[in-house]
Amino acid sequence: MSKAARIAIGSVVLAVLIAGGCGVAKYNALVSANEEIDAAWAQVENVLQRRADLIPNLVNTVKGYAAHEKDIFSAVAEARSKLLAAKGPADAASAHAQMSSALGRLLAIAERYPDLKASANFTRLQDELAGTENRIAVERRRYNEAVKRYNTTIKRFPGNLFASLFGFEAREYFEAEATAKQVPKVEF
Repeated sequence: MSKAARIAIGSVVLAVLIAGGCGVAKYNALVSANEEIDAAWAQVENVLQRRADLIPNLVNTVKGYAAHEKDIFSAVAEARSKLLAAKGPADAASAHAQMSSALGRLLAIAERYPDLKASANFTRLQDELAGTENRIAVERRRYNEAVKRYNTTIKRFPGNLFASLFGFEAREYFEAEATAKQVPKVEF
């Protein structure tokens, strides 16, 4: 075999190895980005679960003071059930909006009962719930950032070639329900 043939074969082999290495690296990057989204969503679900676990304590504390406010307790329980059963960001956003509405009404009941507001247990639970709401907002933001990074990667060249080749598809963002954009009505 001539020197020119060996150089040509060597060049082809080198090009194939480089292209293969780039393909493997891009595939691994897409897998990592996809897993980052799954981990971020799991953390959103984690803080939603924390809130769902706190709510029965808050409801039971309020029930002791406001036994005749039955409809609000059933609304909170129903919203909690939907939140626990949510599948994916869209269902979770809808359940979250319903939960926020029910909790708003529950906290409005608390405003009508001065003894309840003075209860240390109620105050602690209310603080925990406020902290949890902040955690939820942070985790939703992190999830959406992970989705943005991933979606950008699979839409840009040459990532789009590898994404379509290996079946990676765009992921959906966590978006608030339309009702969440309405200004809440506060009455005293």
